[in-house]
Amino acid sequence: MTRLLIVGPPGAGKGTQAEILASTFGIPAISTGDIFRANIKAGTPLGLQVQEIVAGGGYVPDSLTNAIVQDRLHQADAADGFLLDGYPRTADQVIELDRILGETGAQLDAVVQLVADKDEVVARLLKRAAEQGRADDTEDVIRHRQDVYLEQTEPLIAAYTARGLVAEVDGLGTVDEVAARVLAALAARGIVVPA
Repeated sequence: MTRLLIVGPPGAGKGTQAEILASTFGIPAISTGDIFRANIKAGTPLGLQVQEIVAGGGYVPDSLTNAIVQDRLHQADAADGFLLDGYPRTADQVIELDRILGETGAQLDAVVQLVADKDEVVARLLKRAAEQGRADDTEDVIRHRQDVYLEQTEPLIAAYTARGLVAEVDGLGTVDEVAARVLAALAARGIVVPA
């Protein structure tokens, strides 16, 4: 059983590394953003509720996010482990995740923290915005997102560092280089790829 959380600033390649880790360990990658988008696209009651909140410029409340994560972690494919991406985001969500996992006597094995030089990430995102025609992704907007990420995740990282769970990994380099660093950091913590 491998239970992981991955965090990293926008543009650090978190989504790509989450896919690689999930595939490597044979566990589902659970992204709250993906769950919300899938429900919105399918027009489910949850999706309509989330769409209304987001359209109004609001944040999905913790109570709704917690319920979605709890439901997802109780699905059969997550019984042997999982990789969380995008949750928890707040100190209250850390407490709720502990409660959810505690129901089955489980806990997180490690938190993979991708770190990257802010200017490098901004340059990467500006390049991607130009390639994808995202006119709204200006340097100011991108830098603001980086600041919000740091502000939001600082308490989480502090909490998980105090528990000795954080594996800090340089997120810059090729996809394969970063993936190798992530696996090495996990192996150093005794978390190895199943044979």
